[in-house]
Amino acid sequence: MKKLFLFCIAVLMLIACNNNQENKQRVVSNTTPMLNFSLVNSYPHDMNAFTEGFLFHDGKLFESTGATHELPQTRSLFGVVDLKTGQIEVKVEIDRNKYFGEGIAFLKGKVYQLTYQTKVGFVYDAVTFKKIREFQLPTAEGWGMTTDGEHLIMSDGTYNLTYLDPVSLQVVKTLPVTENGSAVVYVNELEYIKGYIFANIWQTNTIVKIDPSNGTVVAKLDLSALAYQAQSFHQGSMEMNGIAYDSVSNHLFVTGKMWPKIFEIEIAQ
Repeated sequence: MKKLFLFCIAVLMLIACNNNQENKQRVVSNTTPMLNFSLVNSYPHDMNAFTEGFLFHDGKLFESTGATHELPQTRSLFGVVDLKTGQIEVKVEIDRNKYFGEGIAFLKGKVYQLTYQTKVGFVYDAVTFKKIREFQLPTAEGWGMTTDGEHLIMSDGTYNLTYLDPVSLQVVKTLPVTENGSAVVYVNELEYIKGYIFANIWQTNTIVKIDPSNGTVVAKLDLSALAYQAQSFHQGSMEMNGIAYDSVSNHLFVTGKMWPKIFEIEIAQ
């Protein structure tokens, strides 16, 4: 009887071990891969720039910024960044008392600009930067924006990405962003890179790589080391925000709100 009892215990322990092993394998299989990166270079960044958008267009680095009442030195504008000085050659500036500037995108000869909570977007000529029209945002807030070459893709601080037709500026579709089946909230500044959407997650040092076919986060990039470096140079540095892809070098340029530096990095995809 004692042998039978011991045998039963052994069988139960074996089953438990197998179950634990299966659970461990399940957890491992659900872990989002982390991307490795190397620092290539760094450049000055305007420490008064409350960064909301970052991109390359025609070989030039553009930055868009917002203006908050708590920081009177901030402005709502966008323009070309001088990598030698970090200063922005302003192309468009909107009234900081009315609008908080957000993300921008270039598409088919036009520049599109979002604003934060006023539900207004602007369209400009991409050469003269003269305003063509205004449009109403389909979401409560405007955050980041990019393009896949056909649609405008915008974030609004939730887990949804909204695709807009660039002509009618009406919603084409909404794409929920998920990681291991859970919603990813606070999706912020966006960049479309080689068929994937890269996004800053607000108030983190994380960039996620999103598969636009289903909204799934397929990889992540932890840039805490760069955030700590920015903070060590300038205590007023705020959250990371800004992803610009240089297709010539195949490098990313990243920065954050009020950061003293723009970092050029190379990632292993």
